[in-house]
Amino acid sequence: MNPRTFLVLVLLGFASGLPLFLTGSTLKAWMTSEGLNLKVIGAFSFVTLPYSLKVFWAPLVDRYGIPMLGRRRGWMLAMQVAMALTLAALAMRDPHLGLVPVVLLAIAVTITSSTFDIAVDAWRVEALPRHLLGFGTSVHIAAYRVAMLVSGGGALILAQKSGWRITYLAMAGLTLLGILGTLLAQDTDETGAAPRTLAAAVMEPLRDLLPRPGMAELMSFAVLFKLGDWLAESMTMPFLLRGAGFTLAQIGTVQKTTAMLAIILGGLAGGALLAKVSLRRALWIFGLLQAGSILGFWAVSRLGANLPVFIAANALENFAYGAGGAGFAVLIGASCNRAYTATQYALFTSLMALPRTLFAGATGWLAEGLRLKLGDHDGWSAYFLCCVVAAIPGLLLLLRYRHWGPPEEPGKA
Repeated sequence: MNPRTFLVLVLLGFASGLPLFLTGSTLKAWMTSEGLNLKVIGAFSFVTLPYSLKVFWAPLVDRYGIPMLGRRRGWMLAMQVAMALTLAALAMRDPHLGLVPVVLLAIAVTITSSTFDIAVDAWRVEALPRHLLGFGTSVHIAAYRVAMLVSGGGALILAQKSGWRITYLAMAGLTLLGILGTLLAQDTDETGAAPRTLAAAVMEPLRDLLPRPGMAELMSFAVLFKLGDWLAESMTMPFLLRGAGFTLAQIGTVQKTTAMLAIILGGLAGGALLAKVSLRRALWIFGLLQAGSILGFWAVSRLGANLPVFIAANALENFAYGAGGAGFAVLIGASCNRAYTATQYALFTSLMALPRTLFAGATGWLAEGLRLKLGDHDGWSAYFLCCVVAAIPGLLLLLRYRHWGPPEEPGKA
């Protein structure tokens, strides 16, 4: 891989990852600091619904181009500018003067961000040869997660010092950094022609995908592989602030230091493993690692505000996220027909994001119910054990991998 492509992957990965926490855990931390109850905070998970619904407008990205920089890069540039503007507008809102504008602007951020992801994911699959897709995806995910740490831990530290308005304005400015990656990216329009009509852009990817053997199981795996992770992540921030009693600065410092190193190592380790073993075996390893990482926060719930345990739990969670994300991205990249990359890739990633939106939206009710029934200490412990149980169905589907997985590359264990 040449240095220019590596730099592009880093910049685009960073631009993709920055908005996720700003409409997720960081937004929930903002709402928590404003005194909202857990049920309302849990309901804020629904603002990320566009990440699960993006498949419905992905055909537009496949069919049409914006008249600049080519079909993929034109969409990428337009969405980067739109993300920055909507984040800046969100920064100017006061939740005490009304939650509706905050919710609507957060949804606008996720719409522009998810559309950017459609174009970036399609570009990556089209630009990288199959033998570099695993490593390239690992680089993208490492940069993606670093951006999440910046908009997560870094944002929390900045918010404690300068307030939420300055924090979100700063994040809006950082969003614009990714434009350099868009400008440096190679044009992939020659890789595949755009569908002839919008109807073809909608129907042809489905006609190609749905008749394949085992497709229902592959789609089920896309939904379930990270289910436990998403449920745990949805309530991690309220738990750390209210349940364990850590401060914004403590959480931010941990995420900015050890977690950042862990996500980079996880992504690189995932890419290295994918180069040596079969995708099926790698997914088993990544899935077990993801489920095990949830137990780190269960340990924090048992021991309270124990900083070393929190550091270890957070590092393990980020390492598992980096490795598991690389494996899943290679799976769906290998399952896509390059003639319909944007729509098919968006379908799989929408399915993956579905639990984070629909199921995670109810996690506040579950966490609150367990706390009221078992007490604050045991309630949080029970909640994280429920998240571990939720990770099991995805692992069980791996027993059927030979019926739905893409062909294994020769020479891998």
